[in-house]
Formats: sequence, C-alpha cells, structure tokens
Amino acid sequence: MASSPLNQKSNFHARSNSLPSRPHPLVTQIDEHLCRLKSNVSASSSSPAWTRNLSGLRDLYELVDNLLQLPVTQKSLAQQCNDKQVNELLNGSLKLLDACGVAKDVLLQAKEDAQRLQSILRRRRGNESGFTNEAKEYLASRKKEKKLINKSLKACKCGFSQLENDGEATFSMLREVERVTFTVFESLFSYICGTRMESESTNWSFVSKLMSSKRVTCEGEATETNEFEKVDALLCTVIGNKSRKSEKESNDDAQIVLQKLESSIQDLEDGVEYLLRLLIKTRVSFLNILSQ
Repeated sequence: MASSPLNQKSNFHARSNSLPSRPHPLVTQIDEHLCRLKSNVSASSSSPAWTRNLSGLRDLYELVDNLLQLPVTQKSLAQQCNDKQVNELLNGSLKLLDACGVAKDVLLQAKEDAQRLQSILRRRRGNESGFTNEAKEYLASRKKEKKLINKSLKACKCGFSQLENDGEATFSMLREVERVTFTVFESLFSYICGTRMESESTNWSFVSKLMSSKRVTCEGEATETNEFEKVDALLCTVIGNKSRKSEKESNDDAQIVLQKLESSIQDLEDGVEYLLRLLIKTRVSFLNILSQ
C-alpha cells in the first residue's frame, strides 16, 4: 500500500491508496511552517514578534490553499473523508473564523480607544489637570474586550482540545493546521489582554521601569514589553496617584505609550484582516471539493 503525501517523514502517519509514495513539496513546506509556528508562538512577547507570527500563519494558509488545488488532494479528500471528519474540519474552520472576527473587533476597539485618549491629551496640552475619568473609561473598555476574548476562547477551545491523527493523511494535516492556528489566536489574545494592573498595588517607580523598551524576567533574560500592558499599567497609576507631579509625568508618558500602542495595533490589525480572508478562502476551497 502506497503512503499518502504526508508519509513517514512527516508529522502525520496515516496512509492512503490514492496518493503517491513521496510527499509533495507543498506538504513538506506546510510541515516546516507548522513546526516553526509552534516554536515561535511560545517565544512571542512583543508586537513585532506577533506581526511575524501572523505573517507566518498567512504563508501557511497560502501553502494549504495551493495544496487543496491539486487534483490528487481533492480526490483523496473526496474519497477518504467520512461525515464525522468533514464536520470536524468545517466546525473547526468556523470556530477559527469566529475567533479571527473577535480579534479584528477587539483590535479595532482598542485602536479607537487609544486614539481617543491621544486626542484628549493633545487638547489638554499645557493644562495640568489629569485625565482620571478618561483613564477609567479606557480601562472599562479594556475589561469588556477581555470578557469578549474569554468568551471566544471558551467557545473555541473545546473544538481543538483533542486532535486525533488516525484518519486520512491530508485531513489530519488540515486538522493540525487548524489546531496550530487556534494556538496562535489563543496566545495572541493573551498578548492583547496583557497583565491586569491593580491601581492599589501600582506605584510610579514600577511604571517608570515598565516604560523602558525591555524588561528583565526573573531568570535575568531581557524581553520586549507588551505595549497593551504598558498602557494598562500607566493608566492604573494615573487613577491611583493624586500628586501634580505624577499627573504631569503620566500625561507625557501616556502620549508616548499610546502612540506606540496605536502603531502596534495597526500592524496586528492588518495581519488579522489578511488572515481572515485566507481562512474564508480555505473554507470555500474545502467546500468546493466536497461538492464535486
């Protein structure tokens, strides 16, 4: 019996009569992209890193769509996949579309909130009065965003908690692509949420350290600081500090970190928007295969 495109050299070991013994170059590339994404996601802690991850996910789906256009792939999926496998794949793609849509909505709201705060600060330039109420409104909006994210993750996670690779090889590969995509979204959502800072335990000395481009972990390793976390921490300090000096310093720092946050959000937003189109394209390709 000849092995499937994802043969013994790949991560997937299912077998099929309908596909050649040697893996197609696209299969090898997909396998390499999956391994790279798994490794990169765990090490991502900054906006540039997440922009690269989304770009890697984009490249992965472009390869997947190219694979789905191959007649041998279409024949294999049409003949080998049973109803349960088809439903699993389609349900997984739908959950990913929902998660991608949530990411897009949350990033858009976060960008609008950051722009609003920047506009308020520009209008108040030279005015020593603080912007405590606006900071509270921003953090309240962030709280709503986190609830939306948690709801999306809860709805999505059950579909990817367990993955069986004992079916048709190409199907198993597509399910693995979906699982890794969910892992990327899960980590991206964690990055967007940042670390929630309580105003009671936040002091200006800590926030000043956080404003630097890098922080040092408990192991002594320097890592990029989360821009969402910076803004949350700073605004919690604005609410918790009443001195005029703290207000003036926080206003100046807020302008800087909000500009950086807006730039980071724009990069992430562009990546998520492009990925959303690719997810739709892949789902349509699979549906077209099944309808043949």
